[in-house]
Amino acid sequence: MDPDRYFCRALSQTRTLLRVPFSVKFRSVAVLFKLRLASLVVVSAAFGYLFGIPQGGFSWAGLLGLCFAGTLLTGASNAFNQVLEVREDGLMKRTGDRPLVRGTLSRTEAVVAAFLAAGIATLMLWLQFGALTGILGFISMFMYVALYTPLKKVSSWAVFVGAFPGAFPPMLGYVAATGHFDLGAGLLFAMQFMWQFPHFWAIAWVLDEDYHRAGFRLMPGGRTPDRPASAIILLYSLFLIPTGMLPWVFGFVGPWALAVAALGGVVMVVPALRLFLTQDVRYARQLMFASFLYLPLVQLAYVIFRT
Repeated sequence: MDPDRYFCRALSQTRTLLRVPFSVKFRSVAVLFKLRLASLVVVSAAFGYLFGIPQGGFSWAGLLGLCFAGTLLTGASNAFNQVLEVREDGLMKRTGDRPLVRGTLSRTEAVVAAFLAAGIATLMLWLQFGALTGILGFISMFMYVALYTPLKKVSSWAVFVGAFPGAFPPMLGYVAATGHFDLGAGLLFAMQFMWQFPHFWAIAWVLDEDYHRAGFRLMPGGRTPDRPASAIILLYSLFLIPTGMLPWVFGFVGPWALAVAALGGVVMVVPALRLFLTQDVRYARQLMFASFLYLPLVQLAYVIFRT
């Protein structure tokens, strides 16, 4: 690019940013942190905390501290993701109104906000719940930002990589409650890890055209929505049923939790089967909404009916 043109463009962007009111910037940070999405992650961590907390050991300070730190950490991950994907966000309809695309925040402001949030969150987790919780929180953010985000532009294996940090929240909540990692933490991780695949692939099916504009090929095997891809989605939806039952198998929850997990799995499998049979996007949308219901309901059942 010509140096004069680059300078003029940078000057224009600077003037635009200076004209943005503080209230707009504040709202832009909330959008940058994707607080509505962060709330879903925090609920999962809270259920993990409640699942792991010993009888009589509940603390509102602990739960609220975990939720606040989890919100900051998830928000920081989302912010770093948007810093790295400004160009791609500008190409997609669903992300065209994000703050960095619209210019209501600069990349520098976004990076500073993300580092502050990540630092405060990691320090809170470390000091309030111990080193292991703080380290797990940092690893989750690192994997999401440094591994999953750049891999999305290269390979559909990004979904597998992203399923790891995506499954950390309930495990992190459990470790925050107990102070250690054990089978219970592993089972919570396993269920949410398996849930990630039909959940994300249903979203990718619905948004395939948008993802294609940005150069993301995130369907199974990097395919377009087709029968082989829907077969894999159905297979992973079926895998979710036994995975969701594992806490009962190992004696962590009672039979009512088993029933909720089994029923929730069936609710996931039905639209996945219809998607396989018809290739109709409406069933991918149904699977997506079913996945949003499955996770909190099954995790709530784990908490209510734990043994």
